[in-house]
Amino acid sequence: MKMKKKIPTEADLKRLEVESWGTWSKEVSEFDWSYGDTETCYILDGEVEVTDPASGEKIEFKKGDLVQFEKGLKCVWN
Repeated sequence: MKMKKKIPTEADLKRLEVESWGTWSKEVSEFDWSYGDTETCYILDGEVEVTDPASGEKIEFKKGDLVQFEKGLKCVWN
């Protein structure tokens, strides 16, 4: 699985120092994305579906989810 989602505990967020992370936002759109490194995201607002065209794997996530994307993943955000 190249994408993993979980609902983090407060301890998870503290351990990962999520409060020190930068923020990124994007208007509603569909776009291709690739990951040069493993990346973890904490979703502050909204919801999205991300698809890995190579495997057909889809993941939906929303506010409060912690999502990890493996290095080398090429996907479509929608």
